[in-house]
Amino acid sequence: MFLRNARETTIFQSAVSLLCLLIYTSTRNQSLASTSTSTTSTTSQSSSSSDEKSLPEVDPDKCLVWGSGLKSDIVLPARYFMIQLVDKSGVNITKSVGEQPFEIGIKTINAARIRVWIRTTDRNDGSYVVQYKLYHSVDTMKIEITFNGVDIGQSPYTLKGSVYHEKCYCPNPSIDQWMESMSCDRYVYTQIEHDLKPFPTIDMRVVEKEVVQRFNIRGAHSLCHYVVKDNKVYRKTYGEHVGFKMFMDAVLLSLTRKVHLPDFEFFVNLGDWPLVKHQRPDPQPVFSWCGSDETYDVVMPTYDVTESTLETLGRCDSSNQSMEMPTYDAPEEKLKNSCRVSLDLVSVQGAKAPKWNEKSSLAFWRGRDSRQERLDLVRMSMKYPDIIDARLTNMFFFKKENDLGELVKHISFFDFFKYKYQLNIDGTVAAYRFPYLLGGDSLVLKQDSPYYEYFYNLLKPYEHYIPFKHDLSDLLEVIQWAKDNDDQVQKISENARQFVRDNLMAENVFCYHVVLFKNYAKRLTGPVKVQEDMELVEQPTDSDSKCDCRRRGKAPNEEL
Repeated sequence: MFLRNARETTIFQSAVSLLCLLIYTSTRNQSLASTSTSTTSTTSQSSSSSDEKSLPEVDPDKCLVWGSGLKSDIVLPARYFMIQLVDKSGVNITKSVGEQPFEIGIKTINAARIRVWIRTTDRNDGSYVVQYKLYHSVDTMKIEITFNGVDIGQSPYTLKGSVYHEKCYCPNPSIDQWMESMSCDRYVYTQIEHDLKPFPTIDMRVVEKEVVQRFNIRGAHSLCHYVVKDNKVYRKTYGEHVGFKMFMDAVLLSLTRKVHLPDFEFFVNLGDWPLVKHQRPDPQPVFSWCGSDETYDVVMPTYDVTESTLETLGRCDSSNQSMEMPTYDAPEEKLKNSCRVSLDLVSVQGAKAPKWNEKSSLAFWRGRDSRQERLDLVRMSMKYPDIIDARLTNMFFFKKENDLGELVKHISFFDFFKYKYQLNIDGTVAAYRFPYLLGGDSLVLKQDSPYYEYFYNLLKPYEHYIPFKHDLSDLLEVIQWAKDNDDQVQKISENARQFVRDNLMAENVFCYHVVLFKNYAKRLTGPVKVQEDMELVEQPTDSDSKCDCRRRGKAPNEEL
């Protein structure tokens, strides 16, 4: 037979292959029907050998599934649970088997559909995080997790009783019961003990007088006096730029939807710099998002980490991963419309970065000109471009400097992790990107600094990050040391990621606030009173969602 062209040749070859396959399949089926068990075993081993050459062979029964998202009484803006893949021999799989290898089904016990948004994050090490956001409350819910159509772990998982969504106002009347359900005791609160130690007793009338007199300087400081009374939130602002109150409003409203907080009142510093200097006599407690070695400010989780927790799977477009944040003196409308918060401490763990040995060996940094050392770093980068890649993305503070090169465009924060070494340099205060850098898979080199966030005291240099001097004088030497000790610094990077998983997830953010408020409230000596000129901060309306709260009453005589 004469074939006229390549196309006919291909068709002919395909037909012959198909015919051979049909003959082979028929013969094999007849053979298998009459063969012994040992033949079947041999066939299985051959198939397994083929799988091992490609992806690890997952054993669905041995896979591990755990996390607070499998418990009905834990309410988070986005619940989550973890999956660890395990192979046939019971060993944890340590590499990805694909971005979306699971089928996740969330339904009522009667198989009715639920309004829910599900996101799976591949942590590129054989483990996955599944986040889901409910848009209404349900009674008894079932989560099905399958891999190639087979249930994994103990799937399906049943969440019995009422499962409330984030916007449902249904506080647990017992703060101790709430803390127990959240397992708050697994975290360490030495920073809270340190911050509250100078204030064994607190007279809020004295605090109010002193703080307002000392810091109510228009254009210099911005404050907010909050009162939580009968689980409602009230406030009064002081200063010109008070837009950042929206962040404190949000976390207080979220907490009071979940748990009945004690009555208490406190002042929040809405600016960047901590306020209560050591050298001033008779210090008064002021809550800030950042502390320093020279101040008495009581430190909370930053507005950045808190908002990214509250807005996980929220209003912001998932394609936006910029770390830029409007300054605190920006108009409030601009703050509300800022969508920098789509980056959270789960999604950053799934950055699709090159493998460790394929990353660029440059030390990397991007940011604005909010500190002199940042300018020094850019100049150092221009002098040593084969060692450091540091550029400015915006100039607000040092606009007259003209030797810093052109401004560069923002890049996705996920793209930072194409580089093996991440530089963390202070801005006006501590750089709030630090926890996100720790959560990635690069090594963090951190500038020595007098400023700190609420979790810094738990970190250890050379275990979670590599320090360098405040004036950058040893930075080149530190980078070279990292290059010379590649295995060690890769382990440090892994330790940092694990630290984030253990200490900076959503439960920790909520637990830290509640433990802080509970211990602070114990120190108040007078009655908590809502002043006439205070404004009630309203809970958001959620009229289109079911919220049938079945919790009633307060805990009888529960001790604060």
